[in-house]
Amino acid sequence: MTARFLSFGEDAQAGTFYFVGVMMGACQLLSLLELFHIADGFEECRLFPRFMQVMERNVLLFLLISLEEFQSKPVVCVQFYLWNILGLLRYPHELFCLIGTPYFKMLWVHQTLSIPVYLLSAVTEGISIFHMLPYLSESEGMDSVRLKVPASIYMYSPYILMGWLLLHVLGSSLTVLFLLKERKETLESWNQKLKKD
Repeated sequence: MTARFLSFGEDAQAGTFYFVGVMMGACQLLSLLELFHIADGFEECRLFPRFMQVMERNVLLFLLISLEEFQSKPVVCVQFYLWNILGLLRYPHELFCLIGTPYFKMLWVHQTLSIPVYLLSAVTEGISIFHMLPYLSESEGMDSVRLKVPASIYMYSPYILMGWLLLHVLGSSLTVLFLLKERKETLESWNQKLKKD
């Protein structure tokens, strides 16, 4: 994405989704495995924050795939960059932990910088969803969703998206609180290990 941006300038934003969208979609679907890693104990972190991150990304990608006219917006490019930055902050630390040589500076960077980057990512996801509302109400075939409960109910798709936006705000707020608590606990336990040594 950076090479395209440096080569084509602002014109690269229009084709960003076509360039990396399929790859990002596949990676985000595979990110469901992260939830199993946490449940199986391969990775030590809280399940709820990771569940929220995975679900937010997958819902947004599903909406991006279904709304082609929104794919060329600058917020999509920004969103992809923020998701990649979050990965770059998380995965090197996890790799060091897996090989048994945790590194304090990497831990601190992961635990400290990932919170504001996640917050920015959650805000841009919310902005994206808010800006998708007019596109969703104009698109054909996506006007309503039929729910088969005891009686058939039709729900207007933008209302479902507004409900998701509300859940997104609540879930992102809880995720930030969990991440702050996890940061405090992790850094305190690391400092206690250093004092014992």
